Amino acid sequence: MDSLLLLGEILMINLVLSGDNAMVIAMASKNLPEQHRKLAVWWGAAGAVVLRCLLTFAAVLLLKIPYIEAGGGILLLWIAFKLLLEEEEDVRVEESSTIWKSVRTILLADFIMSLDNVLAIAGVAKGDLALIVIGIALSIPIVVWGSGIIVGWLHRFPVLIYIGAYILAYTAGDMLLQDAKFGAVISFLLPSIHSMLPLLLGIIVVVSGLFKRGTLSVK
Repeated sequence: MDSLLLLGEILMINLVLSGDNAMVIAMASKNLPEQHRKLAVWWGAAGAVVLRCLLTFAAVLLLKIPYIEAGGGILLLWIAFKLLLEEEEDVRVEESSTIWKSVRTILLADFIMSLDNVLAIAGVAKGDLALIVIGIALSIPIVVWGSGIIVGWLHRFPVLIYIGAYILAYTAGDMLLQDAKFGAVISFLLPSIHSMLPLLLGIIVVVSGLFKRGTLSVK
């Protein structure tokens, strides 16, 4: 049951954070003939799965170094705030005219934009390599099949963004506590509430996003 819950969190994180990636896939291949477009998308997706697995494995190893996991948690917390507080940015990508140019564009863009996904998955999975592989292998095809749908979902159902941001912030707090050195410092400074840090960070991020987007207001 715990593994299924973690897998669900990984899929949700990828759904929320992969809007840009989905747009890149659609843009990079849109000038190709239908048959070539499908080939480019699937080659790009296969490469993205391998690339993201390698990056996530590297992140899992690095996060075992003292203070690195805390640094990753702080960065992930910034990504959670950024997800809700910043205005949308246009995704600009070179439209490619051949299959291999499209694949190269997709892989390059996925590499550049995968930091948030990689950190989040490494934090949630807690070193469970099987979960990492399954989560990434399932999520990339979802992005591919839904390259035109995912962005629409995120606009139509804003609650998905809030759920994703909460999971990111909660994971960030958990990473801060799990860090061998930094976690001990937090426990010493905040002995009574340190265990609630992930929950508090999740609530702070969501409430900040609600204020920013005008859902909540101070009278």
